[in-house]
Amino acid sequence: MVRDWVTCPGEDTSGARAGWGQSFWVLPQPLALSLHPLWGRMPWTHWMELTLSSSPAELTLDPACQLELTLSSTCHPEMTLSRGSTELTLDPALQPEETPTPSLAELTLEPVHRRPELLDACADLINEQWPRSHASRLHSLGQSSDNFPLCLMLLSPHPVPGKAPIVVGHARLSRVLDRPQSLLVETVVVARALRGRGFGRCLMEGLEVFAQARGFRRLHLTTHDQLHFYAHLGYRLGEPVQGLVFTSQRLPAALLSAFPRVPSPWPPSKTPSLTAQAASRAPRGPSLPPPPPLPKPSTASPPAPQSLLETQYHDLRGRPIFWMQKDI
Repeated sequence: MVRDWVTCPGEDTSGARAGWGQSFWVLPQPLALSLHPLWGRMPWTHWMELTLSSSPAELTLDPACQLELTLSSTCHPEMTLSRGSTELTLDPALQPEETPTPSLAELTLEPVHRRPELLDACADLINEQWPRSHASRLHSLGQSSDNFPLCLMLLSPHPVPGKAPIVVGHARLSRVLDRPQSLLVETVVVARALRGRGFGRCLMEGLEVFAQARGFRRLHLTTHDQLHFYAHLGYRLGEPVQGLVFTSQRLPAALLSAFPRVPSPWPPSKTPSLTAQAASRAPRGPSLPPPPPLPKPSTASPPAPQSLLETQYHDLRGRPIFWMQKDI
């Protein structure tokens, strides 16, 4: 709190002062404060300007001798404190506008490689949940293509006409090894400020429609702590699968032909017969005793399957990981 004393001409400065009392207002933004000469219709001996920081600051006035104060700022609403009043009034016309919550009905799902102008915003959204270098995240998003892996963005129209849409969510789809009708869902994230409002469900339902339209019939995913969310969407516990980074399991011939075949500097040599080597090295004297019998196979029960409370699978950091799947 910033305090100062002001006096009037002819006033006894030893005792009569404009004091600060018990009523206070909390001002959440930095403002410039000016005291106007309206108390008792007498001019002040000097002007005082206070800057209230956003810590927040507290402005306290004595109800017995309140002044009429005008708090103004070029970027904040005008506030007026009148004499004899303990209320802070705000001009509704000057109130800052808040960004409205996106409408679920206006959301769209688009591949990131078709909206390159949104790459930075998408990278920032993912890094908010899983911090990583911005360049590395951009490189990962740049691998998106129609042939998979494919990164999808959940977009909302910007409230200001003509501006780029807002990136609300993201998910990555990859093909699954040996399962041509399955996709692996990864990197599912929704903006922190919009969680718990149905945007996650909208994103997952959009993924199902997107996959169905392209002939896929099953989605796989992993989670650490969102089992009940996915179970509510119809996912059940499943087995681990391997996502494919490349479109094809085989490297293209053009890539292999780029590597020249250099002849070996060593001359070819004949491989000696293993039977002849064994006969020449046969031990002389009594034969060795037979090896001990092999141990009997273990009768221990296989590991318990995963449940919504426990799983046998763990990630590279040792944290429990749950595999889930859904037929679409």
